[in-house]
Amino acid sequence: MSQSLRPDTSSIYRGRFAPSPSGLLHFGSLIAALASYLDAKHNNGQWLVRIEDIDPPREKVGASAAILTTLENYGLHWDEEVLYQSQQDKVYREVLAELGQQQLSYYCRCTRGEIKATGGIYQGHCRHLSQPASNSAIRIINTMGISQYHDLIQHSVTCNTELAQEDFIVLRKDGLFAYQLAVVVDDIYQGITHVIRGCDLLEPTARQLSFYQILQRNPPKFGHFPLAVTQQGFKLSKQNNAAEIDQKNPVPSLFAALTFLGQQPPKQLQQASVTELLTWAIAHWSITQVPKSQEIVL
Repeated sequence: MSQSLRPDTSSIYRGRFAPSPSGLLHFGSLIAALASYLDAKHNNGQWLVRIEDIDPPREKVGASAAILTTLENYGLHWDEEVLYQSQQDKVYREVLAELGQQQLSYYCRCTRGEIKATGGIYQGHCRHLSQPASNSAIRIINTMGISQYHDLIQHSVTCNTELAQEDFIVLRKDGLFAYQLAVVVDDIYQGITHVIRGCDLLEPTARQLSFYQILQRNPPKFGHFPLAVTQQGFKLSKQNNAAEIDQKNPVPSLFAALTFLGQQPPKQLQQASVTELLTWAIAHWSITQVPKSQEIVL
C-alpha cells in the first residue's frame, strides 16, 4: 500500500500508548500506560506515545500537554518523538486514495437509524456507489471478516461474526478520519509490533486484523487486560468523568495499578521512589499473571 507507510520492523519489539486528549489521565488510563510500558521494557523493547487527536469536538484544550506531563511525573518516558494523529492527514489520505483505486472501498449514505432499523449490522446497501454522494462516509470492503484470534492475555478470542464481517467506516460523514483507519495506519507507520490495551477493544481488534490483511501488512501481537469498572458497572473513562490521578504522589497509584495487573509488588515498595518501583516492575513483569477476566470491579 502507501509508500508513506514504513516497512515492517518485526525483529524489534515496539509497543505504544495512544491516549485521546478528551480529558486528563485517570486510573484506567494509568493501567493502560503502565501495562504497555512494562511489557515493552521487560522485553528490551521501545515504548512510543501517540496522541489520538483526530476528533476535535471531543478534545479538551490543554489535555495533550497535560497527558504527557503526567506520564513524565509517573516515570513513564517514551523513546521517540510523540506522534500526533492530527499531523497524519497526508498519510491517511494516501491510504484512502489507494483503497479507492483498488476498488476496496465505497461511499455510503446510510444513517445510523437506517442501520439500526435493519438489525444494527450494516448489510452493504451502498456497495454500488462508486462516486461521492452528498453527506456520505467511506467504507472498506471487508473481504476478510476475521472473527477469531489469539490474544496474549485472554488467549482465544471469538467476536460477533456478523459484526466482524461488516464493511466498516474509514472516513466519517463529517470528513473526520475513522478510528479504525487511523489506528491501523499509524501502527504500521510506527512499526508497532505489540499492542497491550483494555478489553473494551477486543471486538475492534478483529476488524483491525482484517484491515491488516486487506493492506497486506503483518499485524502486531495483541494483548487485552481487564477493564477497571466501578461498583455500578461503569468503565473508568474520561466520558464517565473518572478522577484524575495524583500528580504529586505517583507511587500509590503505580502500586495499585501493578496490583490490578496481577504483578503482586512487595508491600515495602509502597515506600519506594517512582524509579525504584518501576525498576522492580520491569524486572518482574509477567504478562501471564495479568488476570484473564474482561472486567475487574474496583
